[in-house]
Amino acid sequence: MLVVSLAGSPSQRSRSGVLLDLAGDWLQQRGIEVVRYGVRDFPAEDLLHGCFDSPLVQRFIEHVQAADGLLIATPVYKASFSGALKTLLDLLPERALAHKVILPMASGGSVAHMLAVGYALKPVLTALKAQEMLHGVYAIDAQIRYAEAGHAASLAPELAERLEESLQQLHAALARRPQPLDPRLLHDRLTSARWSI
Repeated sequence: MLVVSLAGSPSQRSRSGVLLDLAGDWLQQRGIEVVRYGVRDFPAEDLLHGCFDSPLVQRFIEHVQAADGLLIATPVYKASFSGALKTLLDLLPERALAHKVILPMASGGSVAHMLAVGYALKPVLTALKAQEMLHGVYAIDAQIRYAEAGHAASLAPELAERLEESLQQLHAALARRPQPLDPRLLHDRLTSARWSI
């Protein structure tokens, strides 16, 4: 199984990025391949000018198309998700998230921005035809501690518990997805089948 992790913060240090990294690590510990991207990986001119033919954009699109799921995290700015993330999502093909399981996450300064995931980010992901959108995780900035000398990044217990529950739901949803049949196996089944007319 493959999950694409997408960090929507344009900042080098990001609490939503910490949330995303911890989620990606959790999945990797359970044998799921995680490919990580962030809006900072892309040249600004590729995003601003909508360069669909950029090699990095093309690789990102290919990973998304091959993925079973998407982890996406963004800071909340002025009651919405980051503009840099929107410009990157705009480069995805119209049905890019069809047949994918999506776990959206966000962090903001206060509980007042909690609805930003539902009324700002989820409609954009739905427009990209996300098949299964999980409830999502919203974190208050004060619940996330950056890694510091000798201490790993950490979450407040209540947030860690909510993230764990959401990741378990994501893991279960990924496990339910039908896996493609190996073409060699399909060929063997067809050639060894008993046909009657």
